[in-house]
Amino acid sequence: MKRLGLLAAALVLVAGCGNPLAGGGEGGSNGDIIIGASDVGESLLLAQIYAGALKNAGATNVTVRPPVGSREVVVKALQDKSLSVVPDYSGNLLRYFDKETSATTSQDVYAQLRQKVPAGFEVLDQAPAEDKDLLVVGAQLASSGIKTFSDLGKRCGELVFGGPGQWSSRWKDQIKKLYGCEFKEIRTTDTGGPVTVAALKSGDVQVADLFSTSSTIQANGFVPLVDDKNMFPAQNIVPLVAKGTLSEQEAAALNRVSAALTTEQLTRLNVEFTEEKRNPLDIAEDFLARNNLKT
Repeated sequence: MKRLGLLAAALVLVAGCGNPLAGGGEGGSNGDIIIGASDVGESLLLAQIYAGALKNAGATNVTVRPPVGSREVVVKALQDKSLSVVPDYSGNLLRYFDKETSATTSQDVYAQLRQKVPAGFEVLDQAPAEDKDLLVVGAQLASSGIKTFSDLGKRCGELVFGGPGQWSSRWKDQIKKLYGCEFKEIRTTDTGGPVTVAALKSGDVQVADLFSTSSTIQANGFVPLVDDKNMFPAQNIVPLVAKGTLSEQEAAALNRVSAALTTEQLTRLNVEFTEEKRNPLDIAEDFLARNNLKT
């Protein structure tokens, strides 16, 4: 999702956040716990929340690394234990490890993910919070009778779609198969960011791919469509861990974070970061305090 507006400034801050944290417990290959994040603002916020929770569990050395790149890069870093843990998304992670999966519901995706995760990795408890793809339209188009993907499918031929560059390779065939939808044109905008929002607001596109925790949906009066045949898989937040880098106490601390994290709270965290321009460390500290996860 992906919120890049404040990310560069936040990296300056985060790069200095590898301070030793008081306490005990075993972590990474040298007793260190190194938390990675992808190159999106939400992932950075989750990494800081994980770091605070681990500190409260008594971890000795916790470092949040600046964003390390794509999932391929992150997985390799977990394999060689240059990273200990990263926040990830259940559906995308399952499809990375099992490209043939057909699981879409939250329970099915998580159950398969636990089975398919390779040796050397483990996934901890998933959060109720999701950040998944949505197709959204303007209020006027929605009021004309388009409320679901099935409704959309009947009119795709007259509509221009805007979304990320990987849309065609990931979803073009699937939306045609499930909903009979073939858009008049598919335009590459960005990954749920300001270019996509501007294109939908201006009418350059009539359908756009945004994300479920995006504050821009409500702010602009966009209408999310119901994915009535579950084309998009569940995307619950889940910690992906290099096996052996966390103690039981530390893993339990991250499981408590997951239990507390709802989609509503995740949306609020993103608003604080992107719109209120708050320091990600302060956002993380306040989340932990609100949910009684601070010592």
